[in-house]
Amino acid sequence: MKIVKRITNGILLIVIGIIHTRFALSAEAFGKQFHEFSKSDFFRICGGLDELPMVVGHTNVEAFAAFWFFYFGILIIPLGLLVHSIEKNSRILPHAFTISYLIVVVIGCYMIPNSGVTFLMLPHAIYMLVSNYLKAARLKKSGL
Repeated sequence: MKIVKRITNGILLIVIGIIHTRFALSAEAFGKQFHEFSKSDFFRICGGLDELPMVVGHTNVEAFAAFWFFYFGILIIPLGLLVHSIEKNSRILPHAFTISYLIVVVIGCYMIPNSGVTFLMLPHAIYMLVSNYLKAARLKKSGL
């Protein structure tokens, strides 16, 4: 039980970020695209502004999706570090943050319902909102 009590929402976000990043690099996801990226030493993986407007055949949509899938996983990790730090120091996240995180996740669930957003991030967002609300209520009741 002590280990479970040490797991913060921040640690859960870090784990989600690592899973997301690892999956992006896997053969089942974007392994082929990352193999192609490696041929240019991960520099200039797409045509940049030359590929705009996004048009099928003109824009390398697979490279674009591979990059953003990978990059989103990387971005979740520092967010997790920040949340972990806040929880360890004050134990309560700003309510506006937990609400906005839930809204962003719900939009992700709507946009891509059969994904990790629905199966990993939605339960976590609900857990974060409820657990943070209960912590705040307990502290308010105790007068802290």
